[in-house]
Amino acid sequence: MQKISGFVAIIGTPNAGKSTLLNSILGQNISIVTSKPQTTRNKIFGIFTRDNMQIVFVDTPGILDPKYRLQDFMKKEIDSSFDESDIIVLVVDTYKYNPEELKTTYEKYKAEFSTHKMFCVLNKIDLLKKEEVLEIIGSISSQFKFDEIIPVSAIKKFNIDDLINTIAKYLPNNEFYFEADTVTSQPEKFFVAEIVRQNVLKQYKDEIPFSVYIDVEEFKEREVGKDFIRASIIVERDSQKAIIIGSGGTKIKALGESSRREIESFLGRKTYVELFVKVRKDWKNDEDFLKKNFNKQGAPVI
Repeated sequence: MQKISGFVAIIGTPNAGKSTLLNSILGQNISIVTSKPQTTRNKIFGIFTRDNMQIVFVDTPGILDPKYRLQDFMKKEIDSSFDESDIIVLVVDTYKYNPEELKTTYEKYKAEFSTHKMFCVLNKIDLLKKEEVLEIIGSISSQFKFDEIIPVSAIKKFNIDDLINTIAKYLPNNEFYFEADTVTSQPEKFFVAEIVRQNVLKQYKDEIPFSVYIDVEEFKEREVGKDFIRASIIVERDSQKAIIIGSGGTKIKALGESSRREIESFLGRKTYVELFVKVRKDWKNDEDFLKKNFNKQGAPVI
């Protein structure tokens, strides 16, 4: 049977549900999801293989107008995802549907859209009435040029198979890029950092802003005993460091416990996790820091 395969970029505004969509497609969490906007920073590659088909999904940061160097990097992650993709999937939050916002996004990437097959995926339709969804579909159909408009609920996993089957119709004849049992191209170390960062965002909520970075300094796999992981939580201010640690170290201890449980579940083996907190003032605008700690994680290994 002839194999088909290709790359599909997933783009959209912050909190449109891009990462939830990718996790739903793959049937497991490889992309960090929280209620905070701009949670995804790097391109994350999720590989879906079934029968003679392989789709390499590229989850990207939310579309934004950069205000500091970290966001410049994030914008480049979006832009570079177009170069390698056969299809672009624009995820729209139907619950907060704004025609003007969609128009702005469409105009911003009009040149890229014109050279790719374009899908508009209407997410969160479980929060609307059927008549409201049909009205939005009609509005988008009359104003924009998309090859496909597909309503889904990523969190409810509604219409995900229809999305996959529709993508398959546009994929070229091609050999697989990855082994059939591969789910992502990122190394385990990357996901360990993402798990810790997700727990920081969940545990501290509004106390700690977007400006936190996790540096996995040591990751030792052991044939006997637990794997050893040492990671530093990088923040921008001393006051943030104090919040992360908590009175008598109670908060960082709780953070370590919740992170360890999730890391063990992800890796499928026992681990010992050691966390520290370091201050690096204004790291979001530190060019050398960003190049060292972000570029090495963004690209797929093919």
